Amino acid sequence: MAVNLQKGQKVELRKSSGGSLTKVIVGLGWDEAKLTKGFFLKKKPEEIDCDASAFLCQGGKVVSTSDVVYFNNLTHESRTVQHLGDNLTGAGTGDAEQIIVELDKLPAVYDKIIFVVNIYKARERGQHFGMLQNAYIRISDDKGVEMCRYNLDEHYQDMTAMVFGEIYRYNGAWKFNAIGQPTKDNSVGELLNRFR
Repeated sequence: MAVNLQKGQKVELRKSSGGSLTKVIVGLGWDEAKLTKGFFLKKKPEEIDCDASAFLCQGGKVVSTSDVVYFNNLTHESRTVQHLGDNLTGAGTGDAEQIIVELDKLPAVYDKIIFVVNIYKARERGQHFGMLQNAYIRISDDKGVEMCRYNLDEHYQDMTAMVFGEIYRYNGAWKFNAIGQPTKDNSVGELLNRFR
């Protein structure tokens, strides 16, 4: 049974049978903006392009831009972290974007993977997280069974990016930390500067 996490809550990632995980699927989702009523007409909902990225860290920091997995670099050079593709609107059911992490093959030099989301060209388009609904990050095992979920249920007016959570090594085990830190960063590069 999946665990619903609160901001700042940590959980160990392990199989329901108690064994070690070899692979996890990190899913991120959000809903399209709803129709809004104008004076005479209904406004078409804005398409909001959220981009999920993974930062592979050494000693808690990103040391190379090649350690950023996102829509322009879908597979890490180690082949252990793979982004399954960009969703430009969040439309559809289930996860809007997914990142697969092969925990057992991840080079030991990496101690943490940070998962972030930013709205593409948020400033230029006048968009922010307050315009999204039902945003979440969830971790599933290699069979697609959900293990834990963190729902973004606060209102983030004027925030354009989010440090959603992190997977990290601790005493030989993998854990997940639900961070939920909003920022006003406008790009993957701006978010990356926080972790260099």
